[in-house]
Order: sequence, then structure tokens, then C-alpha cells
Amino acid sequence: MDYSKYWPNLDDSQKALMEQIYTFASEVVAPKASHHDETGDFPKEIIKQMGEMGLMGMMVDEKWGGSGLSTVTYAMAIEAISAACASTGVIMSVNNSLVCAPISLFGTDAQKEKYLRPLASGQKLGCFALSEPGHGSDPAGLKCRAEKVPGGYKINGSKNWITNGREADFCILFASLNPDLRHKAICAFIVDTQSKGFSVNKLENKLGITASSTASLFFDDLFVSDECLLGKENEGFKVAMGTLDGGRIGIAAQALGIAQSSIDQSKKFAMEREQFGAPIAKLQAIQFYIAEMRTRQQGARLLTWHAAMTKDQGLPYSQEAAMAKLSAAENCMWIATKAIQVHGGYGYTKEYAVERNFRDAKITEIYEGTSEIQKLVIAAAELKG
Repeated sequence: MDYSKYWPNLDDSQKALMEQIYTFASEVVAPKASHHDETGDFPKEIIKQMGEMGLMGMMVDEKWGGSGLSTVTYAMAIEAISAACASTGVIMSVNNSLVCAPISLFGTDAQKEKYLRPLASGQKLGCFALSEPGHGSDPAGLKCRAEKVPGGYKINGSKNWITNGREADFCILFASLNPDLRHKAICAFIVDTQSKGFSVNKLENKLGITASSTASLFFDDLFVSDECLLGKENEGFKVAMGTLDGGRIGIAAQALGIAQSSIDQSKKFAMEREQFGAPIAKLQAIQFYIAEMRTRQQGARLLTWHAAMTKDQGLPYSQEAAMAKLSAAENCMWIATKAIQVHGGYGYTKEYAVERNFRDAKITEIYEGTSEIQKLVIAAAELKG
């Protein structure tokens, strides 16, 4: 896609980067997307290449092995990769937004050297473990328990819905020193997944994003040293909430990619498919679908870029991120649904990418805060004071 017609202020370096990313997405990622979707195989080689391109730590300072790029550029890159393969897009998003970001913001120099550098360069992969079986939309109520012991902490409990959980080398793990105190006792830790007491016990069999693992993690007397504490003791909730705001921009961008693929596929099909002696693109009903798809997509894109710009300016962006994710996810699902309708019976078969887009779209309304949670965040900010 030529981004210049949507965002004319891209400088030459951004244009060159986006051209490189779109070429990679179309020539390397997209041709393998169907295979990864059908088999559930993790796109290991593609992720390795993305690391070499600097896509796994895009917003990390070059000092720590990252690309030092803006959030706006990152959002555009996530959209490009997700348009080719949503599974690959969310693997990239989690490593950037939910793993590299909190270490960049809250980590010590020693932690950045040990963990951030290999994560940002793509040598290692990370996951973010906050959700629990009974506490998805209520992270303050988590039950995973951390106990202070000499030299560190002993952790017991479980997490679920963890993207990259099977493949991750490092895990940003949240546990409470006292569950009765809710958010006031939560701590964040950086954990090596090869540590004794850390195990992956269940992989979800999902509707979509099948090449991205979604795992349940278990901790049985897992010991982490004092040096693994991310941020201050009892301030893990601050780490989690600050991280999720940035993560929502990443998921909004993923939704944009899925939606853009749905639009592109619909336009192509409408121009080629003939009914009543002419391409169905000549039918007003199809034209109306395409028009609303494009309008909804561009509105969500501008909200996403606005949230990214606000973050880049160092301003509070929680409400902006929530609005971006809500709009991008809801419109992505609508666009993916109408893309099936444009394709008719063909859209219901796995032969066409819109079927995969339809399945992949739904999760964007759920993870990193459901649409309902986004509305609560937006309303709270709007009614504040």
C-alpha cells in the first residue's frame, strides 16, 4: 500500500523503511500465512528475519540493540506485517509492546543489558504474563503469589492466555505479595523460562491466529532473584497498566492490518468476479460495502496514529490508545464480515484469505482489554473531574 496518500508527512527514511517492510511482508510473510494458519507452526524463520531487520525492538533505544524508531512508525509496521499474517503480527507486537517496552521504561541498566538487548535484536523472544484463569479483565485481583525469601522471591500460581508462552525465552511475570491488598501488592519480574519451577502446561486450540501460541503457564516454587524485580516492589500494577496502554496501540495496528487485507481481497474479487454479465464491482451494493469499509478503516487508522503520536510526544495517551483499539477492533470485525459477504460462498472457504481474516479479526476485540474494558477506560477519562 502507498502510505503517502493517507499520511503525506512521512519523511524519506520512513518511506524507505515502509517500502522495505511491505516488500518483506508481501514476498516472505504472506506466501506462508496459509500454511502457518493450517498447521499452527510457529513462523520461526520469519521471526528471525524480522529480528535481523530490526522489527522486534523498534522503539528500543539503539544503545540497547533496538531500532530507536517512533511509535507511529511501529504502528505502520505492525499493520503491514499483520495484513500479510495476523499471527506473525501479534508475535511482533507482544515482543515490542509488552516485553521490550516495560524493560525499557522500568528496567535497570543491568536488566537492559541482560534481557532487553537480546530481545530487541530478535535473538530472544518474550511473553507477558498477567492474565489468570479467574482474572482477565480484573488484573488487580490476580492470585499468583510471590513470597519474599532470602535473595529473592518464590512464586507459585498460574497464568493463561499468554501469547508466545510456548516459545518465549523471557517472561514478564506479575505476582502478588498479598492478594488481599489487590493492586497495592503486585510485583513485576523478568523470568527466564528455563528456570526450575516454570512450565508450559496447556496450549489453546484457537479459532484464529493459530500460528501464535496461546499458553497456560504454571509456577511451582519458582525462585527469582532480587535482580529480576522489574521496577519497585509493590508497584507492579503500575508497570502492567503502563505497558497495556502501549500494547493497545499494537493491537489496534494489528486490527488495521487484518482489515486492510480484507479490503484489498474484496476489491480484487469484486473486479474479477462477474455476475449478470459484468464485474460485481459494478453493483451498487458492492460499491457501498467497499465505501464503508474504506471509511471505517481510515477513521480507525487515524485514531491509531493519533494515539501513537500522543505517546511519541510524551503525553498521557491511555484514553487515546483505548479509543484506537476499540475503533480498530470493532471496525476490523465489521470489515472482515462484509468481506465474506462480498465473496459470497467463496468467502466461506479456506481457499480465500478473507476466511482466515474473519477468524483472526475476532481476537482483536478481546485481548489486551476487551471492547467493553476500552469503553470503561474511555468513559473514566472523559468523566474525570
